[in-house]
Amino acid sequence: MAGHSKWANIKHKKSKEDARRGKLFSKLSKMIAVAAREGGGDPEMNADLRLAIQKAKDNNMPSDNIERAIKRGTGELEGVNYEKFVYEGYGPGGVALYMEIMSDNRNRTAAELRHLLSKHGGNLGESGCVAWMFKRKGQLIIDLEKTDLDEDGLMLEALEAGAEDVVIENNMATIYTEPADFEETRKNLEETGLEFSAADIAMIPDNTVELDKGTAKKMLKLMEVLEDHDDVQEVYANFDIPEEIMTEISEGH
Repeated sequence: MAGHSKWANIKHKKSKEDARRGKLFSKLSKMIAVAAREGGGDPEMNADLRLAIQKAKDNNMPSDNIERAIKRGTGELEGVNYEKFVYEGYGPGGVALYMEIMSDNRNRTAAELRHLLSKHGGNLGESGCVAWMFKRKGQLIIDLEKTDLDEDGLMLEALEAGAEDVVIENNMATIYTEPADFEETRKNLEETGLEFSAADIAMIPDNTVELDKGTAKKMLKLMEVLEDHDDVQEVYANFDIPEEIMTEISEGH
């Protein structure tokens, strides 16, 4: 697949997950509650809820938290009524941004995101301005250092399991599927003993913008502040950072 994004791999290498665990659980709870409200509380009959629960389990969210979120969604427990929608815009260097939002106040969220984007060299755009640059795909990320398979072996296993494409860079393998094939492909690969660093249905860019060092620093900072916002569930962007530049940034140069 042309133009895959390295952002998922970059995030995997960052070490701030524990510090953000409380915020992550809050976002996952919102996702579960909205999925339960829109499609019912039975994960067997609700694919969105099933995916949200799996994502919560992947991030070690306690079962009690998951159950409470489902009950808030179905109305068995009181809770805030969140709305799900998308904002689109641009970051430094003309990078396209596709942001999945869950909020109880659309106007407040728009104002806050407009401020954040403006502060970090970006801007909010009209609906549809960048969505055409992305396709929804299943995405399974594997750290090759944690598997016995070589690149060819992993690629063969993935394609036999139902994957559409496999991209391998810097000891990280990203396996892509059609959204409808995601669950089955994941299950087939888990049965072979593979473990995933991340697994989700994501918006994957058709092409990417390669960033220089200065723009890359600004873009990474913008992604961090956007992902840190309580109402932003996911941020997808079509940028790529050459490995040597990413290494320099990681080492503080």
